[in-house]
Amino acid sequence: MKFNFDIRFLIIVFVVCFVSCNSVEDDFSRQVKIALRNAGNELLLSKNDSTTLILPVKELHSNKYQLAFNAPLAFEPEVLVGQLEESLTTSKLPEHYIVEVIQCEDHEVAYSYQMSAILESTIIPCSGRYLPQACYVIEVDFFKRVEPNSERSFAIGLIIALLLVLIVFFWFRKSFLKQSKQEPINYESIGSFKFYPEQNKLIKEAEEIALSKKECELLALFVERPNEVIKRDELTKKVWEDNGVFVGRSLDTYISKLRKKLKSDASIKITNVHGIGYKLEI
Repeated sequence: MKFNFDIRFLIIVFVVCFVSCNSVEDDFSRQVKIALRNAGNELLLSKNDSTTLILPVKELHSNKYQLAFNAPLAFEPEVLVGQLEESLTTSKLPEHYIVEVIQCEDHEVAYSYQMSAILESTIIPCSGRYLPQACYVIEVDFFKRVEPNSERSFAIGLIIALLLVLIVFFWFRKSFLKQSKQEPINYESIGSFKFYPEQNKLIKEAEEIALSKKECELLALFVERPNEVIKRDELTKKVWEDNGVFVGRSLDTYISKLRKKLKSDASIKITNVHGIGYKLEI
């Protein structure tokens, strides 16, 4: 029972670790989508457009996202550059990315540029161009994923290390307990048998005999009152009727099963006292 609890605890720790490790991925995707929607909204507001809707931002793959609208629009690319830069910077997203404005009909790139934290690596076409009204999708491809902060990395690493230590500890603990396991002392002697009511079993020398719950309950009654006749009604009531179930000749069936399991010791037997009940003779 204790070991089962330990296993459940390890599973919980593993789930927490798994969720923590994957939350960085989810946070990045969620932040990018929010930032792109915000940039799209600001782009529409710059044209006083309050009717065009922003479609759900699509994650094309782990680094690439697509912003689209439900209607054609026209805009100045430099406005897009400014709105995207401001929105992504506010969300503390990577500063290295490529933006492509693609025409819906022929999938041709109408406008594109590259942003970098290093000014010399930033490539933005000359301003002054104007994209005429048409259907466009805006794709943003990040060069480098956002990395978790050092504190979070340390916390995740610590959880993983703790999990490994616990697994090793409980594995050795289980092995040690298995090797050092001693025979329980809570048993009753019945001839050459040792009866363990709490473990539902009989042991004779090196042989262990499993007992069903009903067999164990019956034998426990006989052990309490050896060499004494116990009436059938009392046996059936205590083993079956108190639990709300009794079927026909169940008592005789289980007595027969017990006799077979005890037959290797001739010094004990369960005898039938006709018309009255049964007796465990020792």
